[in-house]
Amino acid sequence: MYRNAGIFRGSSGSSPEARGSRPGVRGVRASAALAGAALLLAGCFSSGDEQPKKGAAKTPVQQQPKDKDPYWVNPGGNAAKQVAAYEKAGKDEDAEQIRKIAEQPTGEWIGPENPEQEARGFTEAAEKADRDAILVLYNIPHRDCGNYSGGGAADGNAYRAWIDGVAKGIGDRGATVILEPDAVLHLVDGCTPDEFHEERYDLLKGAITKLKALKNTKVYLDAGNAGWGKPDQIFEPLTWAGVEQADGFAVNVSNFYTTQDSITYGKELSAKVGNKPFVIDTSRNGNGPYAEGAADERWCNPPGRALGEAPTTKTGDDLVDAYLWVKRPGESDGTCKGGPKAGEWWPQYALKLAEASK
Repeated sequence: MYRNAGIFRGSSGSSPEARGSRPGVRGVRASAALAGAALLLAGCFSSGDEQPKKGAAKTPVQQQPKDKDPYWVNPGGNAAKQVAAYEKAGKDEDAEQIRKIAEQPTGEWIGPENPEQEARGFTEAAEKADRDAILVLYNIPHRDCGNYSGGGAADGNAYRAWIDGVAKGIGDRGATVILEPDAVLHLVDGCTPDEFHEERYDLLKGAITKLKALKNTKVYLDAGNAGWGKPDQIFEPLTWAGVEQADGFAVNVSNFYTTQDSITYGKELSAKVGNKPFVIDTSRNGNGPYAEGAADERWCNPPGRALGEAPTTKTGDDLVDAYLWVKRPGESDGTCKGGPKAGEWWPQYALKLAEASK
Protein backbone atom coordinates (compact mmCIF):
# COMPACT_ATOMS: atom_id res chain seq x y z
CA MET A 1 0.00 0.00 0.00
CA TYR A 2 1.04 3.55 0.11
CA ARG A 3 3.46 4.52 2.74
CA ASN A 4 2.81 8.19 2.21
CA ALA A 5 -0.13 9.98 3.74
CA GLY A 6 -0.60 7.22 6.24
CA ILE A 7 -1.06 4.55 3.63
CA PHE A 8 1.05 1.50 3.59
CA ARG A 9 2.20 0.66 0.14
CA GLY A 10 1.42 -2.79 -1.05
CA SER A 11 -1.66 -4.02 0.63
CA SER A 12 -5.18 -4.61 -0.17
CA GLY A 13 -6.39 -6.20 2.97
CA SER A 14 -10.08 -6.23 2.76
CA SER A 15 -10.35 -9.61 1.43
CA PRO A 16 -10.25 -12.92 3.00
CA GLU A 17 -7.16 -13.97 1.24
CA ALA A 18 -4.20 -12.04 2.38
CA ARG A 19 -4.50 -8.39 2.37
CA GLY A 20 -2.16 -7.13 4.82
CA SER A 21 -0.24 -4.22 3.62
CA ARG A 22 -2.14 -1.27 2.53
CA PRO A 23 -3.39 1.07 5.13
CA GLY A 24 -6.79 0.29 4.07
CA VAL A 25 -6.75 -2.85 2.12
CA ARG A 26 -4.53 -5.13 4.03
CA GLY A 27 -5.72 -8.07 5.89
CA VAL A 28 -8.63 -9.12 3.89
CA ARG A 29 -7.59 -11.88 1.59
CA ALA A 30 -6.73 -14.57 4.00
CA SER A 31 -10.14 -14.56 5.46
CA ALA A 32 -11.79 -14.42 2.14
CA ALA A 33 -10.73 -17.86 1.21
CA LEU A 34 -12.03 -19.23 4.49
CA ALA A 35 -15.28 -17.34 4.26
CA GLY A 36 -15.67 -18.39 0.68
CA ALA A 37 -15.29 -22.02 1.58
CA ALA A 38 -18.03 -21.68 4.16
CA LEU A 39 -20.42 -20.23 1.60
CA LEU A 40 -19.83 -22.56 -1.26
CA LEU A 41 -23.25 -24.10 -1.04
CA ALA A 42 -26.15 -21.71 -1.23
CA GLY A 43 -28.20 -24.19 0.72
CA CYS A 44 -26.07 -23.44 3.75
CA PHE A 45 -27.32 -19.87 3.90
CA SER A 46 -30.40 -18.78 5.65
CA SER A 47 -32.78 -16.15 4.32
CA GLY A 48 -33.56 -15.15 7.89
CA ASP A 49 -36.91 -16.98 8.05
CA GLU A 50 -35.62 -20.41 8.94
CA GLN A 51 -35.04 -22.01 12.31
CA PRO A 52 -31.49 -21.53 13.64
CA LYS A 53 -29.23 -24.55 13.23
CA LYS A 54 -27.07 -26.07 15.94
CA GLY A 55 -24.36 -23.62 16.94
CA ALA A 56 -26.26 -20.62 15.58
CA ALA A 57 -27.14 -17.54 17.59
CA LYS A 58 -30.29 -17.67 19.73
CA THR A 59 -31.72 -14.87 17.63
CA PRO A 60 -30.71 -15.57 14.02
CA VAL A 61 -28.87 -12.91 12.08
CA GLN A 62 -31.37 -11.07 9.91
CA GLN A 63 -31.22 -9.32 6.55
CA GLN A 64 -31.54 -5.55 6.50
CA PRO A 65 -34.72 -4.05 4.98
CA LYS A 66 -34.32 -4.32 1.22
CA ASP A 67 -35.53 -0.78 0.50
CA LYS A 68 -32.72 0.57 2.69
CA ASP A 69 -29.98 -1.93 1.94
CA PRO A 70 -30.29 -4.33 -1.01
CA TYR A 71 -27.14 -6.26 -0.11
CA TRP A 72 -26.92 -9.74 1.37
CA VAL A 73 -26.01 -10.36 5.00
CA ASN A 74 -24.04 -13.58 5.41
CA PRO A 75 -25.64 -15.48 8.31
CA GLY A 76 -22.64 -17.81 8.48
CA GLY A 77 -19.87 -15.22 8.63
CA ASN A 78 -17.25 -14.81 11.35
CA ALA A 79 -19.22 -12.13 13.18
CA ALA A 80 -22.37 -14.26 13.25
CA LYS A 81 -20.38 -17.18 14.63
CA GLN A 82 -18.92 -14.91 17.28
CA VAL A 83 -22.40 -13.79 18.32
CA ALA A 84 -23.37 -17.42 18.81
CA ALA A 85 -20.18 -18.17 20.76
CA TYR A 86 -20.69 -15.24 23.10
CA GLU A 87 -24.33 -16.21 23.68
CA LYS A 88 -23.31 -19.79 24.44
CA ALA A 89 -20.78 -18.47 26.97
CA GLY A 90 -23.44 -16.28 28.59
CA LYS A 91 -21.78 -13.07 27.36
CA ASP A 92 -24.99 -11.51 26.10
CA GLU A 93 -23.74 -7.92 26.19
CA ASP A 94 -20.72 -8.80 24.06
CA ALA A 95 -22.97 -10.75 21.72
CA GLU A 96 -25.16 -7.71 21.17
CA GLN A 97 -22.12 -5.58 20.42
CA ILE A 98 -20.85 -8.01 17.78
CA ARG A 99 -24.35 -8.21 16.34
CA LYS A 100 -23.74 -4.63 15.13
CA ILE A 101 -21.27 -6.21 12.70
CA ALA A 102 -22.99 -9.53 12.06
CA GLU A 103 -26.23 -7.98 10.83
CA GLN A 104 -24.62 -5.75 8.20
CA PRO A 105 -23.66 -6.93 4.69
CA THR A 106 -19.92 -7.09 4.09
CA GLY A 107 -17.72 -7.86 1.10
CA GLU A 108 -17.03 -11.49 0.29
CA TRP A 109 -13.47 -11.83 -1.02
CA ILE A 110 -13.19 -14.47 -3.71
CA GLY A 111 -10.25 -16.81 -3.16
CA PRO A 112 -7.72 -17.88 -5.82
CA GLU A 113 -8.53 -21.58 -6.03
CA ASN A 114 -12.26 -21.95 -6.69
CA PRO A 115 -13.56 -18.66 -8.13
CA GLU A 116 -16.54 -20.14 -9.97
CA GLN A 117 -17.67 -22.23 -7.02
CA GLU A 118 -17.31 -19.40 -4.52
CA ALA A 119 -18.97 -16.77 -6.70
CA ARG A 120 -21.86 -19.14 -7.35
CA GLY A 121 -22.23 -19.97 -3.66
CA PHE A 122 -22.33 -16.34 -2.56
CA THR A 123 -24.66 -15.16 -5.29
CA GLU A 124 -27.02 -18.11 -4.96
CA ALA A 125 -27.26 -17.50 -1.23
CA ALA A 126 -27.91 -13.81 -1.85
CA GLU A 127 -30.53 -14.57 -4.49
CA LYS A 128 -32.28 -16.93 -2.09
CA ALA A 129 -32.58 -14.02 0.35
CA ASP A 130 -33.70 -11.70 -2.48
CA ARG A 131 -30.56 -9.59 -2.15
CA ASP A 132 -27.39 -8.82 -4.13
CA ALA A 133 -23.98 -10.14 -3.13
CA ILE A 134 -20.99 -7.85 -2.60
CA LEU A 135 -17.90 -9.51 -4.06
CA VAL A 136 -14.30 -8.30 -3.84
CA LEU A 137 -11.82 -9.43 -6.49
CA TYR A 138 -8.19 -9.23 -5.37
CA ASN A 139 -6.01 -11.54 -7.39
CA ILE A 140 -4.09 -9.37 -9.86
CA PRO A 141 -0.58 -10.69 -10.68
CA HIS A 142 2.21 -9.11 -8.58
CA ARG A 143 -0.39 -8.07 -6.02
CA ASP A 144 0.58 -5.84 -3.12
CA CYS A 145 4.13 -5.52 -4.42
CA GLY A 146 5.13 -8.61 -2.46
CA ASN A 147 4.09 -7.20 0.93
CA TYR A 148 1.72 -8.74 3.49
CA SER A 149 -0.89 -9.44 0.85
CA GLY A 150 1.59 -10.38 -1.83
CA GLY A 151 0.69 -13.01 -4.36
CA GLY A 152 -2.09 -13.02 -6.90
CA ALA A 153 -2.48 -14.98 -10.12
CA ALA A 154 0.68 -16.49 -11.55
CA ASP A 155 0.42 -14.56 -14.80
CA GLY A 156 -2.00 -12.76 -17.11
CA ASN A 157 -3.51 -15.91 -18.57
CA ALA A 158 -4.12 -17.34 -15.10
CA TYR A 159 -5.83 -14.10 -14.09
CA ARG A 160 -8.06 -14.10 -17.17
CA ALA A 161 -9.07 -17.69 -16.41
CA TRP A 162 -9.82 -16.70 -12.82
CA ILE A 163 -12.02 -13.80 -13.94
CA ASP A 164 -13.78 -16.15 -16.34
CA GLY A 165 -14.53 -18.43 -13.39
CA VAL A 166 -15.88 -15.57 -11.29
CA ALA A 167 -18.12 -14.42 -14.15
CA LYS A 168 -19.42 -17.92 -14.77
CA GLY A 169 -20.17 -18.32 -11.07
CA ILE A 170 -22.11 -15.04 -10.91
CA GLY A 171 -24.16 -15.69 -14.01
CA ASP A 172 -27.36 -13.63 -14.16
CA ARG A 173 -27.63 -13.21 -10.39
CA GLY A 174 -27.27 -9.79 -8.76
CA ALA A 175 -23.76 -8.80 -7.67
CA THR A 176 -21.79 -5.66 -6.88
CA VAL A 177 -18.08 -6.18 -7.54
CA ILE A 178 -15.21 -4.16 -6.05
CA LEU A 179 -12.39 -4.72 -8.50
CA GLU A 180 -8.76 -5.10 -7.44
CA PRO A 181 -7.99 -2.85 -4.46
CA ASP A 182 -4.63 -1.09 -4.93
CA ALA A 183 -4.08 -2.39 -8.46
CA VAL A 184 -4.21 1.03 -10.13
CA LEU A 185 -2.67 2.90 -7.22
CA HIS A 186 0.42 0.74 -7.26
CA LEU A 187 0.92 1.66 -10.89
CA VAL A 188 0.81 5.33 -9.93
CA ASP A 189 3.08 5.26 -6.89
CA GLY A 190 5.81 3.24 -8.57
CA CYS A 191 5.35 0.20 -6.37
CA THR A 192 4.57 -2.07 -9.31
CA PRO A 193 7.57 -2.37 -11.71
CA ASP A 194 7.18 -0.66 -15.08
CA GLU A 195 7.39 -3.90 -17.03
CA PHE A 196 4.06 -5.03 -15.56
CA HIS A 197 2.08 -1.83 -16.21
CA GLU A 198 0.83 -2.53 -19.74
CA GLU A 199 -0.34 -6.00 -18.83
CA ARG A 200 -2.11 -4.78 -15.70
CA TYR A 201 -4.07 -2.15 -17.60
CA ASP A 202 -5.07 -4.80 -20.11
CA LEU A 203 -6.13 -7.23 -17.38
CA LEU A 204 -8.26 -4.64 -15.59
CA LYS A 205 -9.96 -3.53 -18.80
CA GLY A 206 -10.60 -7.14 -19.69
CA ALA A 207 -12.06 -7.89 -16.26
CA ILE A 208 -14.42 -4.93 -16.48
CA THR A 209 -15.54 -5.95 -19.97
CA LYS A 210 -16.14 -9.54 -18.88
CA LEU A 211 -18.06 -8.64 -15.74
CA LYS A 212 -20.11 -5.89 -17.35
CA ALA A 213 -21.31 -8.39 -19.95
CA LEU A 214 -23.25 -10.05 -17.13
CA LYS A 215 -26.90 -9.12 -16.84
CA ASN A 216 -27.07 -7.96 -13.21
CA THR A 217 -23.50 -7.16 -12.16
CA LYS A 218 -22.18 -3.74 -11.18
CA VAL A 219 -18.44 -3.08 -11.17
CA TYR A 220 -16.49 -0.46 -9.21
CA LEU A 221 -12.76 -0.12 -9.86
CA ASP A 222 -10.66 0.70 -6.80
CA ALA A 223 -9.40 4.30 -6.81
CA GLY A 224 -7.55 4.80 -3.53
CA ASN A 225 -8.53 7.04 -0.66
CA ALA A 226 -8.50 10.58 0.62
CA GLY A 227 -5.09 10.27 2.23
CA TRP A 228 -2.87 8.77 -0.43
CA GLY A 229 -2.50 11.60 -2.94
CA LYS A 230 -4.48 13.77 -5.33
CA PRO A 231 -7.03 12.89 -8.04
CA ASP A 232 -4.71 14.45 -10.63
CA GLN A 233 -2.32 11.56 -10.07
CA ILE A 234 -4.74 8.76 -10.76
CA PHE A 235 -7.52 9.85 -13.08
CA GLU A 236 -5.62 9.03 -16.27
CA PRO A 237 -4.49 5.61 -15.03
CA LEU A 238 -8.09 4.86 -14.05
CA THR A 239 -9.17 5.77 -17.55
CA TRP A 240 -6.49 3.52 -19.07
CA ALA A 241 -7.75 0.73 -16.80
CA GLY A 242 -11.27 1.05 -18.19
CA VAL A 243 -13.19 2.96 -15.52
CA GLU A 244 -15.39 4.50 -18.22
CA GLN A 245 -16.82 1.04 -18.94
CA ALA A 246 -17.34 0.32 -15.22
CA ASP A 247 -20.30 1.50 -13.16
CA GLY A 248 -17.93 3.72 -11.20
CA PHE A 249 -15.08 3.50 -8.73
CA ALA A 250 -14.52 2.68 -5.05
CA VAL A 251 -12.73 4.78 -2.44
CA ASN A 252 -11.42 4.17 1.09
CA VAL A 253 -11.30 0.38 0.75
CA SER A 254 -10.02 -1.05 4.04
CA ASN A 255 -9.09 2.43 5.19
CA PHE A 256 -10.24 4.85 7.86
CA TYR A 257 -10.72 8.25 6.23
CA THR A 258 -13.99 9.90 7.15
CA THR A 259 -16.99 9.64 4.93
CA GLN A 260 -16.97 13.39 4.31
CA ASP A 261 -13.31 13.37 3.30
CA SER A 262 -14.01 10.38 1.07
CA ILE A 263 -16.91 12.19 -0.58
CA THR A 264 -14.72 15.21 -1.24
CA TYR A 265 -11.98 13.04 -2.75
CA GLY A 266 -14.47 11.01 -4.76
CA LYS A 267 -16.18 14.04 -6.23
CA GLU A 268 -12.89 15.64 -7.25
CA LEU A 269 -11.93 12.41 -8.98
CA SER A 270 -15.37 11.90 -10.50
CA ALA A 271 -15.17 15.28 -12.23
CA LYS A 272 -12.05 14.03 -14.04
CA VAL A 273 -13.46 10.67 -15.17
CA GLY A 274 -16.74 11.62 -16.78
CA ASN A 275 -18.70 12.25 -13.57
CA LYS A 276 -18.70 8.59 -12.71
CA PRO A 277 -20.43 7.69 -9.42
CA PHE A 278 -18.59 5.93 -6.64
CA VAL A 279 -18.99 3.83 -3.50
CA ILE A 280 -17.28 4.38 -0.15
CA ASP A 281 -16.00 1.77 2.27
CA THR A 282 -17.36 2.97 5.63
CA SER A 283 -16.63 -0.24 7.54
CA ARG A 284 -14.17 1.23 10.07
CA ASN A 285 -14.10 5.00 9.52
CA GLY A 286 -16.35 6.04 12.40
CA ASN A 287 -13.51 7.84 14.21
CA GLY A 288 -11.46 8.74 11.14
CA PRO A 289 -7.81 7.76 10.60
CA TYR A 290 -5.33 7.01 13.36
CA ALA A 291 -2.82 9.83 13.80
CA GLU A 292 -0.32 8.39 16.29
CA GLY A 293 2.60 5.98 16.17
CA ALA A 294 4.79 5.25 13.15
CA ALA A 295 3.25 6.81 10.05
CA ASP A 296 3.88 3.73 7.91
CA GLU A 297 1.89 1.48 10.28
CA ARG A 298 -1.08 3.67 11.15
CA TRP A 299 -3.14 1.63 8.72
CA CYS A 300 -2.48 -1.62 10.58
CA ASN A 301 -4.96 -2.53 13.33
CA PRO A 302 -5.09 1.04 14.68
CA PRO A 303 -6.59 1.33 18.16
CA GLY A 304 -9.55 3.51 19.01
CA ARG A 305 -11.35 3.08 15.68
CA ALA A 306 -15.09 2.61 15.24
CA LEU A 307 -17.58 1.25 12.75
CA GLY A 308 -18.74 3.80 10.20
CA GLU A 309 -22.10 4.41 8.55
CA ALA A 310 -24.09 1.27 7.98
CA PRO A 311 -24.14 -0.02 4.40
CA THR A 312 -26.90 1.57 2.35
CA THR A 313 -27.77 2.87 -1.08
CA LYS A 314 -29.65 5.77 0.56
CA THR A 315 -26.69 8.15 0.65
CA GLY A 316 -28.51 11.37 -0.21
CA ASP A 317 -25.97 12.13 -2.92
CA ASP A 318 -26.44 11.29 -6.59
CA LEU A 319 -22.72 10.68 -7.08
CA VAL A 320 -22.40 8.31 -4.11
CA ASP A 321 -24.04 5.05 -5.14
CA ALA A 322 -23.58 3.36 -1.75
CA TYR A 323 -21.82 3.14 1.56
CA LEU A 324 -20.40 -0.38 1.73
CA TRP A 325 -18.48 -2.46 4.25
CA VAL A 326 -15.88 -3.77 1.83
CA LYS A 327 -13.39 -4.64 4.56
CA ARG A 328 -14.98 -7.01 7.04
CA PRO A 329 -14.81 -5.34 10.46
CA GLY A 330 -13.07 -7.51 13.01
CA GLU A 331 -10.62 -9.15 10.61
CA SER A 332 -6.97 -8.33 11.20
CA ASP A 333 -4.87 -6.07 8.99
CA GLY A 334 -1.77 -8.12 9.74
CA THR A 335 0.58 -9.22 12.49
CA CYS A 336 1.00 -5.81 14.06
CA LYS A 337 -0.16 -4.39 17.39
CA GLY A 338 -0.82 -7.89 18.66
CA GLY A 339 -3.03 -8.94 15.78
CA PRO A 340 -3.19 -12.34 14.05
CA LYS A 341 -2.33 -12.86 10.38
CA ALA A 342 -3.95 -10.63 7.80
CA GLY A 343 -7.57 -11.55 7.20
CA GLU A 344 -8.03 -13.64 10.35
CA TRP A 345 -10.93 -12.92 12.66
CA TRP A 346 -9.84 -11.04 15.80
CA PRO A 347 -12.73 -11.00 18.31
CA GLN A 348 -11.10 -8.55 20.71
CA TYR A 349 -10.58 -5.97 17.99
CA ALA A 350 -14.07 -6.54 16.62
CA LEU A 351 -15.54 -5.94 20.06
CA LYS A 352 -13.62 -2.68 20.46
CA LEU A 353 -14.81 -1.46 17.05
CA ALA A 354 -18.40 -2.20 18.00
CA GLU A 355 -18.19 -0.73 21.50
CA ALA A 356 -16.74 2.52 20.10
CA SER A 357 -19.62 2.84 17.63
CA LYS A 358 -22.85 4.68 18.20
